[in-house]
Amino acid sequence: MNNQSSEWFLKPQKKRVTYHHDSAVGNYHYGDKHPMKPHRLTITNHLIMGYGLHHEMDVYCPRKATFKEMAEFHSEDYLEFLQRVTPQNVDEYSDVLQKFNIGDDCPVFNGIYEFSQRSAGASLDASRRLLQGQTDIAINWSGGLHHAKRGEASGFCYVNDIVLAILSLLRYYPRVLYIDIDIHHGDGVQEAFYESDRVMTLSFHKYNGTFFPATGKFDEIGKNKGKHFALNIPLDDGIDDVSYTSLFKSIVEPTINTFQPSAIVLQCGADSLGYDRLGVFNLSVKAHGECVRFTKSFNIPMLVIGGGGYTVKNVALAWCYETSICVDASIPNELPAFTPYFEFFAPDYTLHPKVSSKIENKNSPRSLNALRVRALEQLRYLNGAPSVAMQEIPPDITGHMDEEDDRLMDEYRDRMVDVRLEC
Repeated sequence: MNNQSSEWFLKPQKKRVTYHHDSAVGNYHYGDKHPMKPHRLTITNHLIMGYGLHHEMDVYCPRKATFKEMAEFHSEDYLEFLQRVTPQNVDEYSDVLQKFNIGDDCPVFNGIYEFSQRSAGASLDASRRLLQGQTDIAINWSGGLHHAKRGEASGFCYVNDIVLAILSLLRYYPRVLYIDIDIHHGDGVQEAFYESDRVMTLSFHKYNGTFFPATGKFDEIGKNKGKHFALNIPLDDGIDDVSYTSLFKSIVEPTINTFQPSAIVLQCGADSLGYDRLGVFNLSVKAHGECVRFTKSFNIPMLVIGGGGYTVKNVALAWCYETSICVDASIPNELPAFTPYFEFFAPDYTLHPKVSSKIENKNSPRSLNALRVRALEQLRYLNGAPSVAMQEIPPDITGHMDEEDDRLMDEYRDRMVDVRLEC
């Protein structure tokens, strides 16, 4: 082999990326004054296409999740309520609105069930592509609804697509690491896997005891079999690019090296950007994207999903930029002028406008170092990745498996029966 061919052989191969987007998911409306705007997904998608990034990915229009698929986590009475309730008949359900936590934050709107089906369906579709070895990175920006609980809505979230996707991934993968960079604590995901050692949850978020959802203290570490498998990094107002990315890298790397996940789910809530309508952090689009780039560098199968984000144009900029990171594309700072929403990005018309706000950084180097030290100390309790009996494969959550799924499952069972992965 000559030197030229040798160099080609050693060159790292580009990641295979799939993009899962239901064009109808941006058409729903929580209400005029509600901060959650699903239309941000349509704007994000047009920006991604304007840059031509869809040519660098396999693009899928996923089907809606079925009732049975969503019932693998959510209670049936709650799903039946979402199916039936409308703004016109909501008074008929007044006796259960409090039970299901329906109110100002989580209102009843037209198509509430179908919206949830589309978001969850895209995350499930993305997880299947990873399971079948069809991709290295699967993207669903309509996902990331991390607050929804088994039997109630919470924090603008009705169906927890993340939990459903992780359950799907656990059919084949021994361990899944969930990383959350939304400004709000990923409480719904943590709660779902709080007693599991097969899922580790790692959340970087604002915490002061009252900021929604008022969970995510450092001492929330999991319990029983899952003790030490929940890792929370509570932060204060105004954290900046350098502080955040340095802390993120110093904790994510040892977490991955210790837990040794088979797959990673990365929730990219964009409300941690500066000038977010509900956020109090000070991050730029580049810093937010650097978290994606760093996590991607470990070459572990990865599901990348959306989440919060309430200054809509900044959400679109961040998720477009992070799509370019996933596909290893360098895109110009000047936005493509021919997209339908170009004027929406005035006055800068750039991918990287100044989005860092003037909020004082209340995170001192000393406090951040203390967080880092405590996180590393918690990781020591894991004593390496847990052994997983792979004959204990979770039940199929897809509601139906196609022939290819059946074949893959049979092959996997043949390989893994009576085998333990010792790390």
